[in-house]
Amino acid sequence: MIAQEKELSWEALADQYECPEWFRDAKFGIWFHWGPQSQPEQGGGWYARHMYMKDVGRQKFGKMANPYHIQTYGHPSEFGFKDVINLWKAEKFDAEALIKFSKKNGAKYIVALANHHDHFDLFDSSHHPWNSVNIGPKRDIIGEFAKATRNENLKFGVTSHDDRFLNWWKPAFGADEEGIYKGVSYDARLTKEDGKGKWWEGLDPKDLYGPAPEDRTPEVIEAIKKNWQKRHIELVNKYKPDLLYNDGFNFSYGKYGQEVARKLYNNSYNKNGFVNAVMLLKREEKGTVNEVESGGSNTLRAEPWQSEITFTDWFYKKDRHLTHNARTILEMLIEAVSKNGNLLLNIELHPDGTIPAEQEVIINTVGDWLKINGEAIYETRPWKVYGDGKSVRGEREITSHGEIRNAGDDIAKKTKKGEHYNQRTTASQPFASDEVRFTTKGNTFYIIVMNPAKGEFLIPTLGLDNEMNPGKLKKLYRLDTGDKVTFTQTKTGTTVTIPVINGRSYPIVLKTQFKN
Repeated sequence: MIAQEKELSWEALADQYECPEWFRDAKFGIWFHWGPQSQPEQGGGWYARHMYMKDVGRQKFGKMANPYHIQTYGHPSEFGFKDVINLWKAEKFDAEALIKFSKKNGAKYIVALANHHDHFDLFDSSHHPWNSVNIGPKRDIIGEFAKATRNENLKFGVTSHDDRFLNWWKPAFGADEEGIYKGVSYDARLTKEDGKGKWWEGLDPKDLYGPAPEDRTPEVIEAIKKNWQKRHIELVNKYKPDLLYNDGFNFSYGKYGQEVARKLYNNSYNKNGFVNAVMLLKREEKGTVNEVESGGSNTLRAEPWQSEITFTDWFYKKDRHLTHNARTILEMLIEAVSKNGNLLLNIELHPDGTIPAEQEVIINTVGDWLKINGEAIYETRPWKVYGDGKSVRGEREITSHGEIRNAGDDIAKKTKKGEHYNQRTTASQPFASDEVRFTTKGNTFYIIVMNPAKGEFLIPTLGLDNEMNPGKLKKLYRLDTGDKVTFTQTKTGTTVTIPVINGRSYPIVLKTQFKN
């Protein structure tokens, strides 16, 4: 007799929701934020929008898109983003190799882009013709990622960024205001009939770019929301992700996005007897996990959360320098874990599906560090406080972000708020040598020294009279060498002596226990 599947309401699911242990244990994930906007070599992470804009305003990360597009492909009235999609073939995409590389370097879960603001689906979509099976690579990108990830016994997630496409695509309906193409509409205003005899014959540009702004009646917009829901319920049902991220502060399209989350959680509930899936939103919402874009939490949070970072502009571009190296990635990971969070790192794949050499070297270095020090990261939980040091005590101001990327017109507001876009980058000032972060695993206590230097430094939080009541420390060892580390614990703090450090070291981990 087959048990009847339950269809619980969102409210019922949210009431019983607890962040799954797999997510809390995993700590480090790899994201493949990859799609047709990777095809152009320059122009920032919102290429599909900015290629239609002579003036990108404050979105300076996209300033090269329009001139690059015209020089490389031609005028956007004649060669638009729909044609860029057709150029993207993902010739060397090998999901198995990418997942094996990620797992080797410490990733415990994999996330892939299901669609971006460009309204193009990277899966076999029954409800949207502009997808990667029909156009471009003519492959089920999400399907291949899902299969390869599960073959390696890792958790798999997908991300959706599609609910802003209507406003995002408005420039594609414009025209040049001067020059030889003055007044000539860009390709978003082409019709299905215009495609006769062309590569896109049978496809309607309106299905990609949306209806023209003047045709967006309430009924039309409602139909778009319902179609979004159908596409994403199919995504959830067909690929059975363990994690779904809506790139917005709320559920995508409100009740429609919440219904997709309900389906995600119901599928998990009926499979496991409890909800073992994760729904990520940028705003804290009951029943979900909070996501912080290009930043991290300023406090140790009671509930698990996730930080997401990328090397440049989310999609690979040659005209942008890297804002992260192995050091900043490790700093962001350690910061997140000490504050009860995870880190999701995006690898910006070449358009052909391969990893850029400079990113590969960095990720290998991160992986090497995790092979030695991973026990202080994986399956850990935060201590009573996340750390100590001059910045924690307010004795030294740390400006976390060195450079803000691809954030839109609300950069200043988000930065002022202090978490989104507050990431440490290669332009951030170094931590002081007394900066430490704490993690725990059972009775084991880890002290992670963020920027170690030879000599002594004091950790006041670990003083015997400190209000945190740490207790007496047992022997202290370095994870990387196994060497015993000299320390002195008094009422006012613990003084640790770091032996010779060759040059500027990556963070080192000290392992100990508290005496009963």
